[in-house]
Amino acid sequence: MEAINKQTAGDKLHALQKHPGSLILFLLVVLAACVTFAVLIFLIAYILIRGVPYLTPELFSLHYTSDNVSLMPALFNTIEMIFLALILAVPVGIFSAIYLVEYAKKGNKFVGVVRVTAETLSGIPSIVYGLFGMLFFVTKLKWSYSMLAGAFTLAIMILPLIMRTTEEALISVPDSYREGSFGLGAGKLRTVFQVVLPSAIPGILAGVILGIGRIVGETAALMYTSGTVAKYAGAMESGRTLALHMYVLTSEALHVDQASATAVVLLVIVIGINAFSGFIAKKLAKKTGE
Repeated sequence: MEAINKQTAGDKLHALQKHPGSLILFLLVVLAACVTFAVLIFLIAYILIRGVPYLTPELFSLHYTSDNVSLMPALFNTIEMIFLALILAVPVGIFSAIYLVEYAKKGNKFVGVVRVTAETLSGIPSIVYGLFGMLFFVTKLKWSYSMLAGAFTLAIMILPLIMRTTEEALISVPDSYREGSFGLGAGKLRTVFQVVLPSAIPGILAGVILGIGRIVGETAALMYTSGTVAKYAGAMESGRTLALHMYVLTSEALHVDQASATAVVLLVIVIGINAFSGFIAKKLAKKTGE
């Protein structure tokens, strides 16, 4: 069946010509979208052109030396850091958002304090988080420079992001879903975890993806907490991530080309994580819709 009141491109253009303000706004929106897309393509092309020629087998050696400046230990540490930080931040962020949206009463002053606190935490510079992590986790708790100290610091950094995105995802779920579940005799807990939460998974995953992006690209906070040792690191050992590995190579000014090659690997990882997460989100959304 054909859609009712469906406008063709010619009809839209004719309607815009009748209203000059709408036409100008439309052109500005299209221009902004084109500029954003062009900047993205330029950044990706620049990184690839600068880094791809220096992707040598030595860069992927299993062990780091001052000659091969291998990125493999940093790559392993990056995956470990993502895993540790998400384990710490995601459950707390999601459960906090569930309480704020589903259980807290409207107009509750405590809810307002929590939201203001989350917004304040999201605006603090990462170097401040790094100094806090060094003073508390590294010095006070005597964890020394370790992956665990860095993971706890990053978990605090991404917690407001995950909490706010999860909260918005839960709010976007129609109230009819909740009313229908209650009408069928389901309780509050079952409604939240079997009806509301599955419907909000795409939005929650979006927040997790943003959190992963911040973890992968963070340097300042990790410099003071996880350290810069170029080796495979356990939870209580010092190690550097890919972003920190790039920073160290660039600051030494001896391996700038290898740092550019590392940027290519980091770019591929971020794009791969985003693509995989988007695929999972679509599958879950389709399954929920069925």
